[in-house]
Amino acid sequence: MSDTDNRWQSDLALIADAAKQAGAVALGFFNKSPEVWWKNEERSPVSAADFAANEKLETILRRARPNYGWLSEETDDDAGRLEHETLFIVDPIDGTRAFLAGKDLWCVSVGIVHRGRPVAGVLYAPALDELYEAVEGGAALKNGEPISVSTRGEADLSQLAVSEELFKLLPAAVRERSERVKHVPSLAYRIAMVADGRLDATFVGRNAHDWDIAAADLILERAGGCLVDLTGRPATYNREKVSHDALCATPITRLQEYLDLLTQLRDG
Repeated sequence: MSDTDNRWQSDLALIADAAKQAGAVALGFFNKSPEVWWKNEERSPVSAADFAANEKLETILRRARPNYGWLSEETDDDAGRLEHETLFIVDPIDGTRAFLAGKDLWCVSVGIVHRGRPVAGVLYAPALDELYEAVEGGAALKNGEPISVSTRGEADLSQLAVSEELFKLLPAAVRERSERVKHVPSLAYRIAMVADGRLDATFVGRNAHDWDIAAADLILERAGGCLVDLTGRPATYNREKVSHDALCATPITRLQEYLDLLTQLRDG
């Protein structure tokens, strides 16, 4: 194992432990009506649990790797992060609306990005007791066991996580061999469901942010899938702009099928 491999493996252990600790903090607020504020520009909620979990992550991670940059949904962005080749990208609670509604589908997302691509990633869903993790060059794991994307093909009944509006726009032949999965509020967890084979694809509308997808991106990649834009390019991270255009998450074996479908819908 090279020094770089050892470095990312050590970082993976660090972020997995930090995610578990932050998850325990968030779980302490779960179903206890934490104080909530609203982000004016997006009308999205942020709670005392988000801030407390973020503080736990920042304390652990920045102390352990003071030379790494930092990007979190719940920390004011600092352009200084652009000077770092390596940084943490964090969402202390991905799926805050679900968290506040007492639903289990939320997770702590922690990724490490190096030169624009994730090299270690963890998703921890405390209410489900699920830990997803991956490191560059390694296997994707769920609670310590390897996972892989679905092997279903185009002729099989596919499981799609798409909006009801988009599903209605799909060609009839595609709808007949597809089942729309009920909305999964956490985008990171939804991508993890593609990674472990429960979903065949999810389509992500414009304006997903680095912290929503960086860790999940690597987990999906190491499970045999990909997260790409509608031209087939992988997402890149730690740019000045941290939001993304529309994306597709799917097994590599079905990528072209779904890209063709999305292009047809866009151009039609």
